[in-house]
Amino acid sequence: MSGARRGGAGPVGRSTVRGTVPGTGDTTSTTADDGTTAEDDGTTAEDDGAEDGARDGGGAEDGARDGGGAGDGARDGGAGGAGDGGRGTGRRGRRRRALRWSATVLTLVILGGAGAGYLYYEHLNANIKSDELNLGDAKDRAADTKANEAGQKALNILLIGSDARDTAENQKLGGAKDTFNGTPLADVQMLLHVSADRSNMSVVSMPRDTLLDLPKCTDPDTGEVYRALTREITNSSLGRGGPGCTVATWEKLTDIHIDHFMMIDFAGVVSMADAIGGVPVCVDANIHSHTSTGKGSGLKLAEGTHDIKGEQALQWLRTRYGFEDDTDLARAKAQHMYMNSMVRQLRSEAKLTNPNGLRKLAEAATRAITVDDGLDSIKKMYDLATELQKVPTERITMTTMPNRYDTAQPGRVVPTEDAEKLFRLVREDIALDGKDAAKATASPSPSVTDAAAADDEIAVRVHNGTYTDTLGAARGRAASVTELLVGKGFTGARADTSPATPEKTTVIRYPSADLQADALRVAKVLGVPTGQVKRSTEVSGVTLFVGADWRSGTAYKAPVKDDRTPASAETMNAADTSQCMHVDPAYTW
Repeated sequence: MSGARRGGAGPVGRSTVRGTVPGTGDTTSTTADDGTTAEDDGTTAEDDGAEDGARDGGGAEDGARDGGGAGDGARDGGAGGAGDGGRGTGRRGRRRRALRWSATVLTLVILGGAGAGYLYYEHLNANIKSDELNLGDAKDRAADTKANEAGQKALNILLIGSDARDTAENQKLGGAKDTFNGTPLADVQMLLHVSADRSNMSVVSMPRDTLLDLPKCTDPDTGEVYRALTREITNSSLGRGGPGCTVATWEKLTDIHIDHFMMIDFAGVVSMADAIGGVPVCVDANIHSHTSTGKGSGLKLAEGTHDIKGEQALQWLRTRYGFEDDTDLARAKAQHMYMNSMVRQLRSEAKLTNPNGLRKLAEAATRAITVDDGLDSIKKMYDLATELQKVPTERITMTTMPNRYDTAQPGRVVPTEDAEKLFRLVREDIALDGKDAAKATASPSPSVTDAAAADDEIAVRVHNGTYTDTLGAARGRAASVTELLVGKGFTGARADTSPATPEKTTVIRYPSADLQADALRVAKVLGVPTGQVKRSTEVSGVTLFVGADWRSGTAYKAPVKDDRTPASAETMNAADTSQCMHVDPAYTW
């Protein structure tokens, strides 16, 4: 990778880019491929600094993301101000001038105007550090997200918080001095899903102590190959070639295609929190996250609501000892509260129309995060922020991956069946706030502008998509269903024996509006729900993909789908201003 693309003026190696993330001090009891061994949870004082640290970086790394959103919000403020011309004098006049300045700064900085503006634009571009998106093998990768009927595609962004201890600042903030320059750990991992129509957003956190099967990853710079591992703690994925291995791990687990990643370290959390200028948080009692053995984030707050920034924001995001049951799950809840409050703050904060405030945000955001190659310029990050800004605050839902404690390794967790259900909802672009179900109920039938042809005039191509990892494909299924269709009068049905993409659910696809009625007619005769009839440019005519849910028999029984978000995901809405963390009485003062 060239230094220019990575954001430097001269050659920058991967060690420079990932120099902001190495570190350790987590609670891992397993040994990584590179031979490094992390410590066992709770055995040393620095463990809390490490384990808490990375997780915390996460909330902030969302801060970096939302910092982008903030810039976008400021963009809207600036544009609005520019159109304010001529109204009022005095304070209103000064505000109008400030808004005009905002628009000017954004034009120069974001769009890269002439002269000094262009130079500053290039300066911000040079701040950005980038790395490869996915380091896994092709077999472990999820298929690209398909567009909906309107041609829109959902966005999936992995937010990563690293427990970096590679600089003096990160070491001071993270503690655990004996872990300086150690292998980095991805202690915070959050998947941000933006719906295809930009009407809603879902965030799924994964506990750092989750045991997963890690895929094989290859470091693109050194060529080092990290073999696949079973039942390994998820945060160790970052040390297996970089953030692209953490992306590969998520895709292997969820089968959700990830478009981008953003990663932040301790110092980045602090700089972003300072640039934002304070985020309100609430505790229901006095709290001091500190133990006699040196554990804890050091957070000390009185009961009530406080604006926190800088190092105090990092402490909030790192706190495990003192919130609820002193577990990583409580810490994730506190991070969700911080993120929700930050989103509300950024979208409502008038000072973001101030050019100096925008400059500070731009500087902090571009210096704080490492992104994939698809976000390695101000223009690309600005475009992403524009998409994020379209989602209403009240349609942003925070969740935690449903999990249970592992019986073989106390203190570790594993995904439950509810986790797979949550991943399916994200894959199928179903909002986690439950409002999509209401829309589906209100409009159960698709709008059809054409009449279907006679059954014997409808050409239907039938594919066998019944393959599963555990059962393989049901032999002769395309032929038997074709025979069924012919018997029902569809004499133009033909079996296609070429390899087909596995389909969990039987689906009928058609390429254009003039064939929609024909596809729906086939669905009606077979008993396939209209929701499983989809427009797709990947087929040339009405095409039936017999899925794993119809491996035998002549009568199709539509699966009963429950699209409700599992209660175990513990949803939290970003517009809820009543959120307040419960303090463990053992940590009050």
